[in-house]
Amino acid sequence: MANTIYILNGPNLNLLGTREPEIYGNATLADIKTACAARCKSRGYGMSFHQSNIEGEIVEHIQEAGCKAAAVIINAAAYTHTSVALYDSLKALSIPVIEVHISQPAAREAFRGTSYIAPVATGSISGFGTNSYLLAIDAAIDTLL
Repeated sequence: MANTIYILNGPNLNLLGTREPEIYGNATLADIKTACAARCKSRGYGMSFHQSNIEGEIVEHIQEAGCKAAAVIINAAAYTHTSVALYDSLKALSIPVIEVHISQPAAREAFRGTSYIAPVATGSISGFGTNSYLLAIDAAIDTLL
């Protein structure tokens, strides 16, 4: 079995640390990557961490994960609410998929209440700030045990 966790991030998450800190906090995506790498390592897993503002690139990472990963953690950001392409590519996976969000989408604008990721995810974690990623890593690995 593969022992790498793919952590995929969608549009505008490269702006963390400066974009709407009242919602997303002050941590940067690099800070999240460092924390995730440490958590994966402490649990005996490797990590492949990616961010893209381009939907097709995220689909390519999902397809790659299907061959190389033990699990996928995805913060699809705005694509959560719009992307049938991400839904289809995640649905094709036979490994755990954990949907993650820093904020609590259901407590925000009405359109954020719809997730195209949730129906194909093993589970969803949101609203715990950047700690949501660490909780997702633990959930993904615990699902594999």
